[in-house]
Amino acid sequence: MCRTVIKNATIVNEGRIFISDLLIENERIGLIAADIAARTGDRVIDLEGNYLMPGIIDDQVHFRDPGFPGKATIESESRAAAAGGTTSFMDMPNTKPQTVTSELLDEKLRRASRDSLINYGFFLGATNTNIEEIKRLDPKKTAGVKVFMGSSTGNMLVDSPETLEQIFRYSPVIIATHCEDMGIIDGNTARIREKYGDNPPFSVHPEIRSAEACLKSSSLAVELAEKTGANLHIFHLSTRAETEMLRKISRGPLEDRKITAEVCMPHLTFTSDDYGKLGPLIKCNPAVKSSVDRDALFAGLNDGTISIIATDHAPHAAAEKEKPYFSCPSGIPMIQFTLPLLLDFYNEGKLSLETIARAAAHNPAIRYQLKDRGFIREGYYADLAAFSVKDITEPAESSLLSLCRWSPLTGRRIRGKVLMTLVNGNVVYENGRINGETRGRQLEFNR
Repeated sequence: MCRTVIKNATIVNEGRIFISDLLIENERIGLIAADIAARTGDRVIDLEGNYLMPGIIDDQVHFRDPGFPGKATIESESRAAAAGGTTSFMDMPNTKPQTVTSELLDEKLRRASRDSLINYGFFLGATNTNIEEIKRLDPKKTAGVKVFMGSSTGNMLVDSPETLEQIFRYSPVIIATHCEDMGIIDGNTARIREKYGDNPPFSVHPEIRSAEACLKSSSLAVELAEKTGANLHIFHLSTRAETEMLRKISRGPLEDRKITAEVCMPHLTFTSDDYGKLGPLIKCNPAVKSSVDRDALFAGLNDGTISIIATDHAPHAAAEKEKPYFSCPSGIPMIQFTLPLLLDFYNEGKLSLETIARAAAHNPAIRYQLKDRGFIREGYYADLAAFSVKDITEPAESSLLSLCRWSPLTGRRIRGKVLMTLVNGNVVYENGRINGETRGRQLEFNR
């Protein structure tokens, strides 16, 4: 592979913003310096006036592969991810078949090595009966164990207290939880059915999947982690109450924390006020909630209480999302517009560029102990996103890359644009064009 020299980049990295050149050779960052001379044959990329940060590491996606080729594939969604500045993903286990054994985990790794344009890792799904599989996991090749403490597909709702405690006690890898209490949700559902029948408005979603349901389940997860010493990461916080709970226990360097949490793009992008216009398009679990909750999530990101930003990218067929409330599946495709939306938040004064790099790149690498990724450092893989904070991204149906071909963002003007995404030094996305010939690498974990 020829060398690439990036000139005049405004680099956002490790709490600093500075102008520098950068040399890429043999998939890695070879040099960061003020003035790097290009040789004959080098590719030169001049980013004068624009920015460069580590590529986004999205630790929560549903690429639906294998089993749902009408919704998504690893190939299609990795294309969308690259367009949104994402260079690595970690995929959830609720595929078909569900990823609940090491053999099925290995099969997904083989599939991704063939199909993914960006770097990849996978979670094993916990069930009430696969504790022995969890105990045998190889920490060096498994992102973590996903525990659905709320509703899920198939048999991945872990509702046995004894099994939950065993998982928390014996998992050799990080435990990532979906926290919603089903008892509360079932009670809320019964009340909504009594009031509206079988076709309520979508605005009831945060009433059914309420803040109370989230807090009760998240509190249980924290209690179990403190009891067992487990390495816990709570997925997609959606409430002020959960953020306040976490703030009391999330102190010190991230490397030293054993209980952490993240926020996902739907809960930063939308509020309950948007159900009237977008309805089924923003139905996701946990539910999008109030503006008060969203403000608390931004505050948690800014003060470090919430460590990571992810997408929970979850495409469904457009026809499915047109169904009435109780038949409409939960999930939103978000990954093509991750970095543009984050830049829009920057332009609104909600997040700094340094916080975006920290929560979307540095912290996922630290929390999951990724080898040589997540930072712009000499010797690290050249996973990079170049962007403009001034240019506008306007999602249109014709430009959507996710296989489902719909988005709640179409027609929106987003202040911020991805110019180029490099994965292991290769340009995968550039100004609207995808290089479909590249393939990512399996993520390595320093455990």
